Amino acid sequence: MDYKDTLLMPKTDFPMRGNLPKREPEIQAWWEEQDIYRKVQERTAGRPLYILHDGPPFANGSLHMGHALNKTLKDFIVRYKSMAGFCAPYVPGWDTHGLPIEQVLTNKGVKRKEMSVAEFREKCAQYALEQIDNQRKEFKRLGVRGDWENPYITLEPEYEAEQIKVFGEMAKKGYIYKGKKPVYWSPSSESALAEAEIEYKDKRSPSIYVAFPVKDGKQVLKEGTYLIVWTTTPWTIPANLAIAVHPDLQYAVVEHEGKQYVLAKDLLEKVASLLEWDRYETVKTLKGNELEHVTATHPLYERDSLVVLGEHVTVDAGTGCVHTAPGHGEDDFYIGQKYRLDVLCPVDDKGYMTDEAPGFEGLFYDKANKPITEKLDEAGALLKLEFITHSYPHDWRTKKPVIYRATPQWFTSIKDFRSELLEAIKEVKWTPKWGETRLYNMVRDRGDWCISRQRVWGVPIPVFYAENGEPIITDETITHVSELFRKHGSNIWFEKEASELLPEGFTHPGSPNGIFTKETDIMDVWFDSGSSHQSVLNVREDLRRPADLYLEGSDQYRGWFNSSLTTSVAVTGKAPYKGVLSHGFALDGEGHKMSKSLGNVIVPAKITSQFGAEIFRLWVASVDYQSDVRISDAILKQVSEVYRKIRNTFRFMLGNLADFDPKTHSVPTAKLREVDQFLLVRLNNLIKESLAAYEDFEFADIYHAVNNFCTNDLSSFYMDFAKDVLYIEAANHFERRAMQTVMYKCVVTLAKLLSPLLPHTTDEVWSYIPGVEEISVQLTDMPQPEEIADSENLEHKWNEFLRVRDDVLKALEEARNDKVIGKSLTAKVTLYVNDEVKTLLESISEDIKQLFIVSAFEVGGAYDDAPDSALKLERAAVVVEKAEGETCARCWVVTPTVGEDADYPDICPRCANVVKQLT
Repeated sequence: MDYKDTLLMPKTDFPMRGNLPKREPEIQAWWEEQDIYRKVQERTAGRPLYILHDGPPFANGSLHMGHALNKTLKDFIVRYKSMAGFCAPYVPGWDTHGLPIEQVLTNKGVKRKEMSVAEFREKCAQYALEQIDNQRKEFKRLGVRGDWENPYITLEPEYEAEQIKVFGEMAKKGYIYKGKKPVYWSPSSESALAEAEIEYKDKRSPSIYVAFPVKDGKQVLKEGTYLIVWTTTPWTIPANLAIAVHPDLQYAVVEHEGKQYVLAKDLLEKVASLLEWDRYETVKTLKGNELEHVTATHPLYERDSLVVLGEHVTVDAGTGCVHTAPGHGEDDFYIGQKYRLDVLCPVDDKGYMTDEAPGFEGLFYDKANKPITEKLDEAGALLKLEFITHSYPHDWRTKKPVIYRATPQWFTSIKDFRSELLEAIKEVKWTPKWGETRLYNMVRDRGDWCISRQRVWGVPIPVFYAENGEPIITDETITHVSELFRKHGSNIWFEKEASELLPEGFTHPGSPNGIFTKETDIMDVWFDSGSSHQSVLNVREDLRRPADLYLEGSDQYRGWFNSSLTTSVAVTGKAPYKGVLSHGFALDGEGHKMSKSLGNVIVPAKITSQFGAEIFRLWVASVDYQSDVRISDAILKQVSEVYRKIRNTFRFMLGNLADFDPKTHSVPTAKLREVDQFLLVRLNNLIKESLAAYEDFEFADIYHAVNNFCTNDLSSFYMDFAKDVLYIEAANHFERRAMQTVMYKCVVTLAKLLSPLLPHTTDEVWSYIPGVEEISVQLTDMPQPEEIADSENLEHKWNEFLRVRDDVLKALEEARNDKVIGKSLTAKVTLYVNDEVKTLLESISEDIKQLFIVSAFEVGGAYDDAPDSALKLERAAVVVEKAEGETCARCWVVTPTVGEDADYPDICPRCANVVKQLT
């Protein structure tokens, strides 16, 4: 007879290969059909809330790796929390306002100047909503579960209405003001920028040293002495009104070729070398405060430059005499205010010099550097010109340089509640811990927040002006505008006149004729997204403020983390989040930043179509995401191998559970053999380690723990020797049902533990597990460790046995290489061991030769008595030889007992007994 027919070989339809690019969309379609998100929320209703608030990506273009990394990490956490005793809703959001959308439409041929502002804004909104639809599909393709049909969108009227309330509350507390002061200005965007919209890149700039002749030395300096200033922005020289010195620094008056010059003593040697002064003499030294109110003559114009005192002056570079233009620098501005200097800003919105810079009108500021330098040279004021490459602020949207430019802007006065911000930061749990220091230092050192932008696609600043120019921001006007926006959207601001936007019958002392105008600037988009704690968390019934967690890229310390904290503390006195978790950036396989010019960009859509979302998700789980992470096809292929091992482990166990009913066939843990209990102890360890890792957001620990469990505990040990029981014994044999019980617990536990990371695979696995009642593993809770008697001693004992087994496996491998044996079942193993190992082996009631996967085993004697042919290893001396007897045609064991049952001459008595039961 064919004994293959009597073997209980694995039976399962669970496919060996995932075919993820094809299978995942089918599973996702089933999720939608089942409305799995809603089912999860219904199941967990009434549990404590856990809110991970989604930082809104910008609604423009396809997803990049940063988007995919971010959303996948969020999905890990939300899925885990919903299986860990919480109700964890996830409301995705989108940031929809801002310059990039204006630029895209212009590039697409939209003729902005031929339509009204309201019409152009409608086109911006339409484009943003189209982008949201596209990005939503890509996020869902990654397997991200959420309330995708009800996201929050910053252009929605309800959102804008709440944002207006935030602005109004901050204004009511005195935190909002309008002032003319230097801000980052982007000529390429024709708008002010906030610090969060600045990125630094290298730029080549002229570096000039300029001599300012002293006009009135206040009896400290002789007339005709020169103060030497240094700048890398020659275009700001026409705006110079002062020279700053540090009050406590020592300054040297130096004579060179008959002229006297003033500069910081600590920089004298360096500057003299740069100016190629072969010989010079220090005439005297004095403290900076002695120079206060000295006046010099501007080298290009007939006006004075006042010497002022400034704590910001350093000797890190330059001359210690700092060129000061109050219209083009923050420190310059504040020191100018102190000394009552004008705020001269001879550059217009587009970056061109105005008639306040005589001789250079109409020149683009960067192009003005050369003619200004030439004029300085003609005037004999230019001491040195060279070019340097240095880090310089750029517009993060247009990637072009920005300037400091004094213009009337709306600001949030950070200084008025800075101490509250710093205290709030201390109350937050930061992961990684350095995030606290980073944001604390940013808030401690930052200036006021410029919140106005000279664009049209955004939320209007809800300010009216009286006839006398007085800004009007009252509870009445804020409430009225908020409700107008809620009902009509913010476009109504551009569709109606000021009088139509004010409450009916509104009057103001500053407008005796009842005439009002309205602000035309819009709010900084960071004010938009930074108001989400009010517009989303505080409004939606399924959410609450503060959120438990904000999770974004590390660039958001200067962005969303910062703006959200600012608006929340200003309005509520508290941070909008209990915890903040940040991640690094995705780099290519060589550690380089991805860029189109380098041709090294990897997009999520390609990964899902080539490898599948599960491979991407497993990669996210495998990396130290809190730092920058590398990704490439080669790396994804390595991750694919780990996935294959996990999948094959599932397949093996499912195949051997085909005839197992957990309700009737399960063996109580207390009745299991020690080896089976040992495997459950290892499973308990995996549960504990994984749950702790989930709590700490350490997903790589789960990745490695699961991989090790599948590879070492299951594949290389338990499942390896289990075949001799699962395939060979009768269906209801105790040891077979015991091992099936263990495997059932393993497959259920692994499916649950991996569900947040690999939701497609685990739901597919779940559909093949016998006896489960829930339609999806997502509708279950995380496994908990099982109580196993004397588990510590049990684990210690079997760990020691596994070390002995490792010695045996090494000896078998060597014997196989030496052609002594073929497969391990053709071998007989004799061990020579010390008393401790002998006692260990004698205490094991399981069939040791089965555990070693050999046909014969014995203890031959003491370690020191081992023959020369033995392989002497750490715990045993091992002799491997061919087993005596014939090979059983059914179980493949080599034994002299083959044929003892005359009815079955080619199989062993064990197999003959099983076959008889079957026939």
